[in-house]
Amino acid sequence: MIRRRGDDEDMPERGRKRRRMSESQEVEDRLESLIIRVGEKSTSSLESNLEGLVSVLEADLGAFRARILRILSDCAIRMPEKCTIYTTLVGLLNAKNYNFGGELVDFIVKTFKSSLKICRWDAARYSLRFLADLVNCHVISATSLLQLLDNMVDVSNEDTVPQVRRDWYVFAVLSTLPWVGRDLYEKKETALETLLVKIEVFLNKRTKKHHNSLRVWSVDAPHPQEEYLDCLWAQIRKLRQDNWAEKHIPRPYLAFDSILCEALQHNLPVIHPPSHQESNTYPMPWVVYRMFDYTDCPDGPILPGAHSIERFLIEEHLHHIIETYHTERKDCAAHLLNFPYKSKIPLEYCIVEVIFAELFHMPTPRYLEICYGSILIELCKLQPATMPQVLAQATEILFMRIDSMNTSCFDRFVNWFSYHLSNFQFRWSWDDWDSCLLLEPEHPRPKFIQEVLHKCLRLSYHQMIKEMMPETYARLLPAAPEPIYKYSAEGAVPDLNESEKIRCLDNF
Repeated sequence: MIRRRGDDEDMPERGRKRRRMSESQEVEDRLESLIIRVGEKSTSSLESNLEGLVSVLEADLGAFRARILRILSDCAIRMPEKCTIYTTLVGLLNAKNYNFGGELVDFIVKTFKSSLKICRWDAARYSLRFLADLVNCHVISATSLLQLLDNMVDVSNEDTVPQVRRDWYVFAVLSTLPWVGRDLYEKKETALETLLVKIEVFLNKRTKKHHNSLRVWSVDAPHPQEEYLDCLWAQIRKLRQDNWAEKHIPRPYLAFDSILCEALQHNLPVIHPPSHQESNTYPMPWVVYRMFDYTDCPDGPILPGAHSIERFLIEEHLHHIIETYHTERKDCAAHLLNFPYKSKIPLEYCIVEVIFAELFHMPTPRYLEICYGSILIELCKLQPATMPQVLAQATEILFMRIDSMNTSCFDRFVNWFSYHLSNFQFRWSWDDWDSCLLLEPEHPRPKFIQEVLHKCLRLSYHQMIKEMMPETYARLLPAAPEPIYKYSAEGAVPDLNESEKIRCLDNF
């Protein structure tokens, strides 16, 4: 091999550079791991973990400032369920290093504006939530946040823009208020009330032509099928009546109030939402799905009311878990059952309601129908003592209300139930549904059973279907898939080719 002069002398230097790069990467990876894992189960308290992490990050800010900014920003968007943990972390860092706090606020603002511009609506909403919660940590002033929220609500007064655009901006503001409403109420009550009045005016005049087409049932008994903004507005009004006190959001920054209240605050820059472009796509409206209320749940934790803000927060968190892990049914089921506030709510009922809300989402579910069926099967395997009973109760409720069910949801119910039966040896208490045999064959209840049996036939064989059903259901069974040989029928004439037809005609 030919070497240039000086190659040997350069090799030690290149080796040192590679080692430095390797060591730098290891430190970055370690910092990322520490930040991502904060708040997970640990032998130490969350407060001590946060204090230790602040010390580590403060020591590394000089060399890894940009990397730390990116990691914290990503965590705010990708792990919104830990929003208050990361805002507390930022608040403690801001108390020790005011300049870094300002840089992080600028970074989040930049992410927020970019997300609005490129239509990343969930990322924009989580960024807004993070900025709002920084008010609780004395990082951002309440006045500048209210100005931002006011500018977003002003979109509701825009003309010649799609209603879904105005709806989303109002929804983003309303869904942020549970985190910061109490602080704004204490510091800027008049400005907060003015903001809520503007929202109420918009909600009273907006059209809801889409409502009927998105309903799962054609009647409102026993649970009203509310349009999503109307439901959230009712929950926010209930929260306001309770003086903005909720019981679901963890607030670790309260333990550091004496430190955070002495920190200098930053003001958000004036942010105006980007103008509407023809290429923009916005989230579509939906109807809030309700299956259970507190009377359906046995003794234990009480299911929050339909208009309590806790119901919204729980459902949003569970929907986010499904969105994050839907491609891995085992992981998804495990994370759903490890819901952090499961001791305070009837978790199995909440999970089943949210999964059926996804399955029956109109006009189409977010993911393949089999995705939800496979997650429910994993949940039954992981929680065999309670989940099958809750799922059976939900199936009974759906069957009793099937008379008014949307046709598309009826088909999805058939597909799910037949698939679920095929994974549990086709066992079901059919005798409980005997009353449907007295109805007309085309009534939704006997029709549902008939359609389920046809689907089960594709997943099994006729003799199995015949044996699993009581004799009283004989008329609903699918016909046996026997071959039909048309020439064996009485009077059947075999097909003749052209030469045979001519010969027959000549003989005639």
